[in-house]
Amino acid sequence: MNKREGYLLGGLLLGLSLPAGAIELNDDFSLGLVVTALSDYRTGGVSQTLGDPALWVDASINHSSGLYVGVFTSNVDFGTDTNREYDYYVGIARDLTEDISATLTYYEYDYPKDSEFNYGEWIGTLSAYGATVGMKYTKEVKPFSDDRNVLWLGYSFDLPYETSLDLRYGYSDAKDDIYVSGDGSARSTYYDWEVGLNKSLLGLDWRLAYIDTDLSKAECASVNGYDDLCSATLVASVAKFF
Repeated sequence: MNKREGYLLGGLLLGLSLPAGAIELNDDFSLGLVVTALSDYRTGGVSQTLGDPALWVDASINHSSGLYVGVFTSNVDFGTDTNREYDYYVGIARDLTEDISATLTYYEYDYPKDSEFNYGEWIGTLSAYGATVGMKYTKEVKPFSDDRNVLWLGYSFDLPYETSLDLRYGYSDAKDDIYVSGDGSARSTYYDWEVGLNKSLLGLDWRLAYIDTDLSKAECASVNGYDDLCSATLVASVAKFF
């Protein structure tokens, strides 16, 4: 997945902002609960649901020190036996100054009925003045690669009428040449980008995003088994923070 990336893009800035409007349990602990419906579930520009809608549920316990622990779940479809993803995560978010903050989170991804897809991943972000630099790292991505780095740069800024715009540009490196083009050439890296328009209305957070990658249909199919999961698309979503 990684769903949390969704929030990392400025409210959704793919880094790591904690759920807004968390329920206060006491002076130190709060409960965050977010439910999100999306027309497609994309990670790094690639669909995790064969282009179909998804429903996310994210619950977290947050401490005043910046520590948090949580679980995320979503429906997925890879054309295999699994139809659900569970993410278990623990991390810390700290304000370094009034305008600069950082996060470090460890995720464990679990796919019932297809445990070969399970893996762990570190995600770190540094945010300042509306911009976010993020990095993901894992040595356990299966079944196509044992190592992966993802770097991205995002920027979010407010617009009038309780709207905002967020931008993201990402670089993924699988280390192995797993993306094979129609002429037989292969590469280990690709780029993705995203532009999202956000609006708060009726107590809900609405978003419309344009998402694309530089993967050809042949390169997409060589890894994902389908050639239409990495192409340009519009993804609509609506989220409720409790």
